[in-house]
Amino acid sequence: MLRCVLKASSTTIGGRCSETLAACWHGRGFSAKPTPTKSSVAKSKKKMGAPSEDSAMSGSGGVVEHPDLDDNQIRLRRLQEDDKDKSLDVGPNGRPLFTSAPSLSHLTHKDSCSYFGFTIEDLNATLPEGLPDGMLKEFDDSLRTALLVRKSFLDLRDNFSRIVDPPTWSLNTKAPKVRKQIVLDGPLSCGKSIALALLVHWARNEGWLVLYVPKGRSWTHGGYFYGNPQTGLWDTPVQAENILKDFLKFNENLLQQLPCQINDPIPLGEGAGVGWLKGVDSMPMPEGSTLYDLVVAGMTRTHAAVGVVVRLRKELSIVKDIPVLLAVDQFNSWFTFSEYQEPVTVRSCRPIHSRELATVNAFRPMMHNDMMIGAFSHSTAVGKLRKELPDVPLDARVDLPRYSLDEASAVAYYYLRQRLIRREVFSEEKWRKIYYLSNGNGAEMRWLAPLIL
Repeated sequence: MLRCVLKASSTTIGGRCSETLAACWHGRGFSAKPTPTKSSVAKSKKKMGAPSEDSAMSGSGGVVEHPDLDDNQIRLRRLQEDDKDKSLDVGPNGRPLFTSAPSLSHLTHKDSCSYFGFTIEDLNATLPEGLPDGMLKEFDDSLRTALLVRKSFLDLRDNFSRIVDPPTWSLNTKAPKVRKQIVLDGPLSCGKSIALALLVHWARNEGWLVLYVPKGRSWTHGGYFYGNPQTGLWDTPVQAENILKDFLKFNENLLQQLPCQINDPIPLGEGAGVGWLKGVDSMPMPEGSTLYDLVVAGMTRTHAAVGVVVRLRKELSIVKDIPVLLAVDQFNSWFTFSEYQEPVTVRSCRPIHSRELATVNAFRPMMHNDMMIGAFSHSTAVGKLRKELPDVPLDARVDLPRYSLDEASAVAYYYLRQRLIRREVFSEEKWRKIYYLSNGNGAEMRWLAPLIL
């Protein structure tokens, strides 16, 4: 009931993103509040009348508030003025609100509960497959490309870092257990997708070869699907081609340096909307081919797309020159039924499970020695899965917690700094009320902040 009342009152709050930020972030799917039409501006002028000199000046920093600007544009101008005053960048207990670490690799546990700044250009370049919706929403509401440094992310980063570069532990120190396979679980909107994206960002800056799947559900929905009598699985050539295109976006230079180590011909399947090739059932790979040549062959030949994705999985397992990481978001969608159905009779169909798809069947298992992390998504309506999953180690599941009280405190001060919260009504009692009402849920804290404070 409380959420319904607050939601009704939230309609009075302005749009979520300024036109200036939308222009900077154009191409990444950021939403922008539509520009007011001439008629709406004229009506507002009639109601308000001509602004006086005193009313045209903001109460903060002397920023001129033009009558044609909406609330978020005015807020953005004030934030630009605030950037000049570093005394505002103060968090709880006088701690710096923003970390000075130059990269995710330089973050230490002392930087937890502070914010790390990105540029949208860097994020687009390092994560060209797409950014998580939660990350985009945070940037959109706060009008700043910064994210909270959480202990849970630092633990994930250190876990995989120790696998590649094992530290030397003293005899009196108990070495923490490392896991090559991890399944991130936790409550809705606790930050699983953001933690996964940050891990991919860090690994790629370290020079790793990362296959990042930001939307695992897309592997099991849409496009064509064909039964392959040679494998007994279902081929999805459209999805396979998209998988290869996404993999090539960031990794092109690395793939050109890695030779193919399996010389067997690539089995061909049914092409997307074009049927089978007559008299041809395989495609040879020339001697001396690289993984780049393999991926391009699957992208340009629809009959080979699925076979190339399956072969790529085998090739990634035997790469030794550089670390390889498989990172899959919405991983739980691979343990339930896909969108596809197989006709059984004239009036009935059998739902096809995701494990029956050749691409999912190749990448889903975790019973191997490769580094792999999958994140569950509870916003995809998959449903609750059992604790023991097929082909997944028993100790692979790691629960990502909601915000702790210290993290929530840093978030409240950050929203105060970004003018989501009004400074004149801000108090510790009120931000604690937001924390307890949301139970530490990050999305709900961000939604409640401008309503309560």
